[in-house]
Amino acid sequence: MKMYIGLTKRNLLVYLKDKQSIVFSLLTSMIVFALYLLFLKSTFADAIENALNGFPFIKEKIGAADIDMLTSILLLSGIVGSAMITVPYNCLQTVVNDRENNVDRDILATPIRRWQIVLSYFSASGLSAILMNGMILTVGLVMIGINGDLHMGASDIASVYAVMILGCLSSTALFMMIIPFFKTSSACGAFFGILSAVSGFVIGAYIPISQFSDRVQTVCNIFPASHVTILLRNALLNGTLENIDKNIGGIDEGAFVSSIRDIFTFRANMFGRTLEVSGMCMYTLCVFAISLIAMMVLYSKRYKK
Repeated sequence: MKMYIGLTKRNLLVYLKDKQSIVFSLLTSMIVFALYLLFLKSTFADAIENALNGFPFIKEKIGAADIDMLTSILLLSGIVGSAMITVPYNCLQTVVNDRENNVDRDILATPIRRWQIVLSYFSASGLSAILMNGMILTVGLVMIGINGDLHMGASDIASVYAVMILGCLSSTALFMMIIPFFKTSSACGAFFGILSAVSGFVIGAYIPISQFSDRVQTVCNIFPASHVTILLRNALLNGTLENIDKNIGGIDEGAFVSSIRDIFTFRANMFGRTLEVSGMCMYTLCVFAISLIAMMVLYSKRYKK
C-alpha cells in the first residue's frame, strides 16, 4: 500500500503543480458564469415569470428575492455540474502525459502491482476533482448565503456534498475508459475543447433539459453527469421551493412549485420513463460500478502489452 499511496501522491502533485491545467479545468465553469451574467440570469428569471403568469393570484406572494435566490442556485448547480465533467477529465491528462513521455514504462518497471497503478491514477484524479469542485461549491454557497437565506439544514448541505463526490468519482471512472485511446496530449486537449462546449448543454446548465424533445432528453440522460446535476439541483433547491410553497399558503395546492420542478428538470426522463431521486441515484451508482470494472479490465490488457 505504501507504493500505491506514493504513486497516488505523485499523480496528485503533478496535477496541482500545473497551474495552467487547473485554469483549463475550470474553463467551462468560467464560461457558464460569464454566460449567466450576460444572458442566462434573465432567461431563467423570464422562465420563472412565465410560470407565474399562469398563477396570477399568487404572483404577489413571491418576491424578487425568492426569484433571485432561485436563479442564483440554478447557476450554482450548472457551474458545479459542468465542473464535475471537465475537472475529472483534465485531471486524467496525467495518464496521457505519462504515456507520451514514456513515464508509464518506468512505473511498470517497478514492483508495484498493475491494479495499484490503475487505482492510483483513479484515486489521484478523483481526489483532485473533489478538491476543486468542493472549493467551487463552498464558495458558491457562501456567496449566495450572504445575499439571502438558502433554507438548507445540515443534512441538506451534507447531501449536496455527497452528490458532488458521487459526481466526481463517476465522471473519473467513466473518463478512465476514454483516456487510453489518446496517444498525445494535443489530441487529449482537442477532445477537452469539444467536451467543454457540449457538457453544458448535456447537463442542462445553459438550457433546461426539459425544453428538449423526448429523444434528446433520453440521449442527455444516458450520461450519469446529467443525473448527478439533477440530483444536485434537487438537494440545493428543495428547501427554497418548500419555503416558497409555504409562503404561497397552499392556495394553488403546490401547482407553482410543481411547474418550476418540471421547467428546470428535477427528474430525469429516459426512454419514456421518469426517474425520481432514488432511480437517478441507482442509475449513477450502476454506471459507476460498471465503469470501475471495465476500467480495471481495459488497463490490465493495456499494461500486459
